Amino acid sequence: MKDQFVVPARLKKTSFVLMGVGLLTLLIGLIAFHGDNATRFWAGLLQNSSFFLLITLASTFFIAATTLAHGGWQIAFRRVPEAISMAVPVLSAILFVVVMILVFGGKEDIYHWVNAHHVAEDKVLTWKSAFLNKGFFTVATILTLGLWIFFTMKLRKMSIEEDGWDLRPETGRKLLWRNTVVCGGFLVVFTLSVGSTTPWVWLMSIDAHWFSTMYSWYTFASTWVSGLALIALFVVYLKKHGYLPFVNEEHLHDLGKFMFAFSIFWTYLWFSQYMLIWYANMPEETVYFQPRVWGEWRPIFFLNLLINFVTPLLFLMKRDTKRNYTAVVFIAIVIIFGHWLDFWQMVYPGTVKHLVFPWYEFGLGLGFVGLIIFLVSNQLTKAALVPKNHPYLKESIVHHT
Repeated sequence: MKDQFVVPARLKKTSFVLMGVGLLTLLIGLIAFHGDNATRFWAGLLQNSSFFLLITLASTFFIAATTLAHGGWQIAFRRVPEAISMAVPVLSAILFVVVMILVFGGKEDIYHWVNAHHVAEDKVLTWKSAFLNKGFFTVATILTLGLWIFFTMKLRKMSIEEDGWDLRPETGRKLLWRNTVVCGGFLVVFTLSVGSTTPWVWLMSIDAHWFSTMYSWYTFASTWVSGLALIALFVVYLKKHGYLPFVNEEHLHDLGKFMFAFSIFWTYLWFSQYMLIWYANMPEETVYFQPRVWGEWRPIFFLNLLINFVTPLLFLMKRDTKRNYTAVVFIAIVIIFGHWLDFWQMVYPGTVKHLVFPWYEFGLGLGFVGLIIFLVSNQLTKAALVPKNHPYLKESIVHHT
């Protein structure tokens, strides 16, 4: 039984190649997009850094939610989302640098509200200036990223420490209790950030005149289902290479059911947000959808629905598909790409304005993928792949058998 992961040379080479592509794309973008074209350079960085940070943070959410639900089924592969979550500190640092440059560098083509003169002459921006200001943005960003990193690293540290504990009933109770406390604290932070303010200040404030109470939940649904797909990819990879001995088709099936269910949940939010705004037909709300539904972004807007709803719905509806390694890998990649595309159409119509071929954005995305592969594979080597002292391990081993 292989319980200690060793990074294959091929995987390490792949991560370096992808990171190289990302860095080369960044350098080309720095040369190609300057002056009046610099908007695209920064928009691409904002789109990719926020998307990939949030889908890795979804692994911390997965750990916290299943812990509070006493879900023992995932213990057999728990170290996978733990390793993915450890990309959060690095990706948080990247996003922090990007957004601070945008705000304090006066990039008003991204964040219109950073220009005090525009705010003074605009009633909507003046009204929203209570939270759309540099001070609130900075404090909210630092506090949010700091708490995400703290809870992510705390959960990882506790998990590794528990491998050295004596396995006794009182030890198991202590383990469950301290995990419950920390996970509960994280979920409070997660709800108040991802479920509320964070998407407002980082992404929604690009279209600062727009109003929507569902935007944060929509963003959460997009990154949550993408995060589940990312977990599934690493689980399949490790299983195919002889690791995760206790993982079977039932675990993969459950991950597939989660991807199926939350693809529908994302669609529910997509439809609810659009339908209510379309029906009310209020200018302060329809302003967001005008370039996306009636402008040149229309094909991307509806392609988004086709990839992120129709494809997972038809593909994952069948039981056998959710239990097939190749099929799960395919649909997981489709889901991640589809929601990456969703973030592209969330950021670009309000910044770059015109529809462009996303060679630069896709190149940056490959760089982030390479970085995640490198960070996660490195973390997988730092602890046993099975948390042997977890009291729910036996439940996970006999899952659905």
